[in-house]
This record gives sequence, structure tokens and C-alpha cells, in this order.
Amino acid sequence: MNVFDTWLIALIHNAAVPSRGFVHLVELVVDMNLFKGLILIAMLWWIWFRPVTSSGQDSAAVRQYHREIVVIAIASGFIALLAGRLLAHHLPFRLRPMYVPELRAYFPEANVDEPVLRTWSSFPSDHSMLWCAVAMGIFFASRPAGIYALFHAIVLIGLPRIYLGLHYPTDVLAGIALGIGIVCVMNIRAIRTRFCAPILAFAQYSPGVFFGAAFVLSFELTTQFSELRVLAHEMIHGM
Repeated sequence: MNVFDTWLIALIHNAAVPSRGFVHLVELVVDMNLFKGLILIAMLWWIWFRPVTSSGQDSAAVRQYHREIVVIAIASGFIALLAGRLLAHHLPFRLRPMYVPELRAYFPEANVDEPVLRTWSSFPSDHSMLWCAVAMGIFFASRPAGIYALFHAIVLIGLPRIYLGLHYPTDVLAGIALGIGIVCVMNIRAIRTRFCAPILAFAQYSPGVFFGAAFVLSFELTTQFSELRVLAHEMIHGM
């Protein structure tokens, strides 16, 4: 545990409202998919269908770019989740701060529905990686919407997890940096256009199948594959 983590955990603890009602509110923010990522996923759908005011060739190019952004934002989210699990598996195990006896006094007694916390390393924060990647993708398509999306990912997703002891500050900061870095690489024009071309072609060829699959992917990203993660955990540790 480094000095920066200790200092910021103590700072958040001292600045928090000392009431059970406030803790319950933070628990809801952490547990509810509405605050985790549903709003950001809805913003991606808005970007896909948003009207383009420019005319002629420019209109088609802008619409194409917006849809490429949606594709790379979702792809970056998947890459972020995979990268987060690989890093957590190969780096030294880091126990969640809420389970560290020396730090327990800094965190409130909270009821958080996270059945795999004790067995999954806390570094890096996969929540921050995923939703900062999505938020940065939104930023590429619309700066005003992207500013809110980044605020949402950092303040409503990352910060409450530090407050409850689910992550160290450096877990969240590393997740933010990695998530934003992944989507920035994916947004390099040569990578973006080559990656998105077959997906957008499929969307035009078979829109019914495409949007059905997009709905399922949206749901799984919103829940961060929670049911599949629990199933995998039970298969590995319960048998």
C-alpha cells in the first residue's frame, strides 16, 4: 500500500457525510446498473441514430464516423474487460482494501452484491477501464456528451468504489488511463476504418440480426457479464 493510496483514502473518508443514509445512497449507486453504465450505453445508441445536420457527402461521412465511434467504443469496452482480467491474473494479487484489517476503519459497513470480490485482485479496476473507454468514445463523437460521460464514469462509477473499499485509488486511476488509452488506439483512423468496415457492412446487409446482437451486447456490457462471471466463478471454485 503506497502513501498516495493511504492519503486519498483518508481524504475521502474525512470528506464523506457520516450518516447511514449517505452510505445507503452510495451502495445504490454502486449496485444499480442505471448508474454503472446503462446511461452511457444509451448515449452510444443516441450517437448511432443522432440526426446529422450537414448536407450531401459530408452528412454521409459524419454519420459513418459516428457509427464507427460506436463500434470502437463497444470493442474497446470488451478489450478493456479482457485486459483487466489478464492484468489481474498475471500481476501480484492485491486484496480489496475493504478486507485489509489496517484499513477497515476507513470504510463504512456496506452491503455490496459482489460475490467474487475476495478471489479477484483489485488492480486494475475493470469498471473504470470499461466505462472510461466507452465515455472517451462518446467524447470523440460529441464533446459535450463526452464530458458528461467521463464525469459519470469517474464520479459515479470510480469514486464510490474507492469510498466503499472495493478499490484503491491507484486501481481506479490505472483503469481510467488504460481504458482511455485503449479507445484512443482504436480510434487511429487506419485501425478504426479497417476494424469497423465488416461490422458496418453487416449492419446494412442484415439489420435485424445486427440490432438483435447489439441489444444483447448492450445488456451484457451494462451488467458487465455479471451472471457469466458468477457462473465461471462457481465452475472454477465450486466444483
